[in-house]
Amino acid sequence: MTANRTVERLSTVGLGFGGAPVGNLYRAIDDATAHAAVQAAWDGGVRYFDTAPHYGLGLSERRLGAVLRDKPRDEFLLSTKVGRLIRPASAPQEQDDEGFAVPGDQMRVRDYSADGVRRSLEESLERMGLDRFDIVFIHDPDDHWQEAVEGAVPELERMRSEGIIGAWGAGMNQWEMLHRFVTETDIDVIMLAGRYTLLDQSAREDLIPACAQRGVGIVDVGVYNSGILANPDPSVHATFNYAPAEQEVLERAQALAALCTEWGTTLPAAAIAFVQRDPAITNVTLGMRTPEQVASNLAHVSAEFPEGFWGAAVERGLITVDPATLR
Repeated sequence: MTANRTVERLSTVGLGFGGAPVGNLYRAIDDATAHAAVQAAWDGGVRYFDTAPHYGLGLSERRLGAVLRDKPRDEFLLSTKVGRLIRPASAPQEQDDEGFAVPGDQMRVRDYSADGVRRSLEESLERMGLDRFDIVFIHDPDDHWQEAVEGAVPELERMRSEGIIGAWGAGMNQWEMLHRFVTETDIDVIMLAGRYTLLDQSAREDLIPACAQRGVGIVDVGVYNSGILANPDPSVHATFNYAPAEQEVLERAQALAALCTEWGTTLPAAAIAFVQRDPAITNVTLGMRTPEQVASNLAHVSAEFPEGFWGAAVERGLITVDPATLR
């Protein structure tokens, strides 16, 4: 694979803004709060924004677009995803049933065909009011490998070769199929969700080395494992990979939090620093809902982190990878 300029640029833009929360993931916020969060990220220097039709049935794209279309387009990178078309619901419900606090009058239709890719991108651009995406990810093709590699991949490669998009990739909550994309296609970048974190380093043995060998970028997301690494307190119903955390996972997160206290830092700061210190990771993107969350995440990123923490965490068996040894 030849070096991709879009992916190279992605490595220079710093923290990325993940758009699922402003699509009302789990709970609703109003437009003003969502717009303020995007604006706060911009004011804080964030220049990479990721969204998807899936996030709030198009709500995330509309809210991001409302702010970003007034920004100089060449100054930021923007990605969205394909694989789910948003269509009128055949059986409307009061609320969406896939985790977003939005009306259930629309539904997602899985479509990883070439035509589906074209229609999805056209509709995403219309929702956002923008003229192009820099990166397009095939979204969660877990049960659709064949359709994705026969339909979406050739179409995205055509778009890349014609300059319609800068790069294409795949985004998933698993590493095994991402490994297939990396080794069997001419993919540019992957979005790895929750499989390279303080609590889960399963992608480090096979997937990450394959990416390094083939020059594939890695956008690491879900670094809090859906919440537990932001706050492991069981009284706030800590979640791990979108489900209630099991006791063993909860105890490990609490032990990491206690070690952070010993070293004068915090668990969220450690969760971010762990990933950022791995040279194989191109970008870290965090979901952000409010201006306050944006400020908190930016503070974690900019804070000086105690390097001795990693060796102590390895010695106690809390992590298997010491990022200090990877540079």
